[in-house]
Amino acid sequence: MESYIKGTFKRKIFSSNDGYVVGLAKIKETNNDDLTSYVGKQFTFTGLFAELNIDEDYTFYGDVIDNPKYGFQFKVNRYEKLMPEDKDGLIVFLSSDIFPGVGEKTAKQIVEVLGEDCLNKISEDYECLLLVPKMTKKRALEIHNKLIKYNESFEMVVYLTNLGFNMKDALKIYNHYLEDSVRVIENNPYELIDTIDGITFSKIDELRKKINIDENDERRILALILYVMKNLCFQTGDTYLNLDLIYSAFKSVYEQEISKENLTFYLIQLNSMGKIIIEDDKYSLLNYYKYENYVSNEVYAISNKEDENIEDIDLKLEKLELHFDISYNDEQKKAIKQSLIKNFSIITGGPGTGKTTIIKGIVELYKIVSGYSYEKLEEKLVLLAPTGRAAKRMSEACLFPASTIHRYLKWNKETGEFGYNERNKAPAEFIIVDETSMIDIELLYNFFKAITRNVKLVFIGDYNQLESVGPGKILKDLIESDMINTVFLKDIYRQDQNSYITSLAYEINNGELTEGFLEKKDDYNFITCNDEEILKTTCLLAKKAIDKGYDLKNVQVLAPVYKGVNGIDNLNKTLQKIFNPKDDNKNEVYDADVTYREGDKILQLENMPDDNVFNGDIGFIEKINGTEITVSFDGNMVKYTHKEYKSIKHGYAISVHKAQGSEFEIVIMPITNSYKMMLYRKIIYTAVTRAKRSLMLVGNPKAFYHGVYNDKVRPRKTLLKSFLMNKVL
Repeated sequence: MESYIKGTFKRKIFSSNDGYVVGLAKIKETNNDDLTSYVGKQFTFTGLFAELNIDEDYTFYGDVIDNPKYGFQFKVNRYEKLMPEDKDGLIVFLSSDIFPGVGEKTAKQIVEVLGEDCLNKISEDYECLLLVPKMTKKRALEIHNKLIKYNESFEMVVYLTNLGFNMKDALKIYNHYLEDSVRVIENNPYELIDTIDGITFSKIDELRKKINIDENDERRILALILYVMKNLCFQTGDTYLNLDLIYSAFKSVYEQEISKENLTFYLIQLNSMGKIIIEDDKYSLLNYYKYENYVSNEVYAISNKEDENIEDIDLKLEKLELHFDISYNDEQKKAIKQSLIKNFSIITGGPGTGKTTIIKGIVELYKIVSGYSYEKLEEKLVLLAPTGRAAKRMSEACLFPASTIHRYLKWNKETGEFGYNERNKAPAEFIIVDETSMIDIELLYNFFKAITRNVKLVFIGDYNQLESVGPGKILKDLIESDMINTVFLKDIYRQDQNSYITSLAYEINNGELTEGFLEKKDDYNFITCNDEEILKTTCLLAKKAIDKGYDLKNVQVLAPVYKGVNGIDNLNKTLQKIFNPKDDNKNEVYDADVTYREGDKILQLENMPDDNVFNGDIGFIEKINGTEITVSFDGNMVKYTHKEYKSIKHGYAISVHKAQGSEFEIVIMPITNSYKMMLYRKIIYTAVTRAKRSLMLVGNPKAFYHGVYNDKVRPRKTLLKSFLMNKVL
């Protein structure tokens, strides 16, 4: 049964432009046992609302949630306005702020003259109010119009939900367009795709028949082109596209014949509408063009500021070496010094080149140079990474707080907005960003919007790793523009210089694989087997590692594809049977063909800053209560309702992309010809460099060999590099 609370709205704690509200309601009635003790008391609620008025009564339907940061709250999924029915309630309502100029005396007279059905009478005909003593025609019309407008929002939401929108989307549409909602939808419902977060082409296309829009309608064709372009950008990582690619993709989804000339006509029309930018046969969605152009302007402004003169920096560096009992090589000294002298620096290198050692050095040197107290340092010195695990690694290495980029910029999942932005700049003076290759252009755009041009930046990453999941190739473009001071780390500087994992990574990166990759080493083994044996062997190796005392969290199976016998989905099902088999003492819950069970290893798929959990974090199911799953991420308990299951996945086996920014004690990677389309140098290099202590490859050596020498991956098409280079021409 759906939980509800009936109560009076008392106060707004927070509200956003799109109608998201955190507020307090005084509960009068509820069917939720956990809330019965709060009847007569105020309780926090959250949700999207078309309109809320202080001291009015509502019925809220939803769920009680335990927010780690804010405690127990009632999350509202839908709501109803409770119109007053008794005499006293009607007087309070009519004398409220909804009806300016109507005091308690006038309200009493209205109720006495028109009775307890007065609201319906006023809505139907304003002239009934003229029966009230001293009521003017002007005042009667004002009261009538205010009441009509008051009821309008709910009628509009009902109209939108009847069309097929869910309550959340209906409220977003109404809050954006208000009384224009019907006009916009009848004129061009595809407009909602650009203006309302979460409204997709597919959603609108499902309901177009209710609005009599034919599949060949120009409005639909233009929206479909934009939809195709956006999908292509996510599939390819490109930020601009060529005509042939757009044409090929469009023909595959459009039901009718269309010539390239006609498609070009529509693209030119989209360009004139400001939806896309066409330059030199490059077709860019407006947002991506805007993102890259903005980032290039900010990078140019920051990197071209005068160098800072730091007194006795070499002497301070010597003191650092004594402090850490370490001797930096020339590359590392240069990287540390340049980070404080230059306003924008990049440090790039492969595994074992000492990137973490350099970050520690930069942090400590900044502490010395700034002279700030620890409290001031926490405000002015910021360590960031794209994932929670990468941020945690930074924090542990530097003994200084580190955060994900989303969390630092105060990302709000409900509103899709960042708290730090162009109107509210972050206070940081020095920012170090690790794993920069994982950042896509949209996140980088929001990052630069949130910082001032007086900030000092250090970007750190591996030039040869996989690019971001989203569009862009940030690290490559920044380095190849030659605009930013870059230090390339080439010397292997790990204490375990004899690690074969490190040697193999460099062989892979250089495309010079030796026969040694088939020989067993202290930290490496390639188990040759046919495709039919890969699943069984992979699971056996994982079990042996656990039996030897390794933590399941640090034994990680990596694969490049989800489908197939040796894909991630099937690996997870099989590994679950081994590490967490069905047990009558363990609760479980089902989602389609997936079973979640108490004790399961879980991978987080989305950033959820309010819950302090981020894309790529790994945890374990602590408890299942009905359909609610509680996952422990290193002691941080996060709860998921059934509709939030999309935020998690089993984590026994994960993709190489999801493993970026993480390191594991033991990595096991199946290698099979069935992966052939996804076996290329960068993905193998990235997988290999995730292993700290032991790497085990399982399968076909020829498939591995093919992947290492497959460097013909289609390069991403982006504009950032050219934008940057044009700044100095």
